[in-house]
Amino acid sequence: MRAFSLLILSSLAVAGCANTPREPTERERKVAAELAEAKPVGEPINCINLRSIRDSDVRSDQVIDFRMNGGQVYRSTLPNSCPQLGFERAFSYATSLSQLCSTDIITVIVQAGGPRRGASCGLGQFQQVEIPKKKD
Repeated sequence: MRAFSLLILSSLAVAGCANTPREPTERERKVAAELAEAKPVGEPINCINLRSIRDSDVRSDQVIDFRMNGGQVYRSTLPNSCPQLGFERAFSYATSLSQLCSTDIITVIVQAGGPRRGASCGLGQFQQVEIPKKKD
C-alpha cells in the first residue's frame, strides 16, 4: 500500500510540473514584439506572384513574411501551428502555377542529420504589412 501511495504522489508531482508554463525565450519575446508592431495594409489576398518574391523570413511556427521585389512585405499566418517551422526557419513548396497561394502546402526542411522533410502545413492568406524600421 505504501508503494502505491508513493506512486500516486510521484505521478501527481510530475503532472503538476507538466502544467507549469515555460518562460518565453529572448528570441520568442523579440519575435512577438516585432509581429505586434506590423501594420496591415489593405485587404488580404489569396496568391502572390512567385517571380516577385525576393526572399522569405520565418517568424514563428505560424507566421512567414514574404519580401517582394518592390519592397512590400506580405505576411502569411498559417491557420495552424507548423511543427519545427520556427526553429528550422526553412521550408520548401511545390506549385505548378506562377503563384504561391493560400491553398498551397509548405514542407519544413529539417537540418539535423542532413536536410530532410519535416511537417507539411497549409499556408494562410497573404496580408501586406508595413514593418517599422528598426532604430539603431
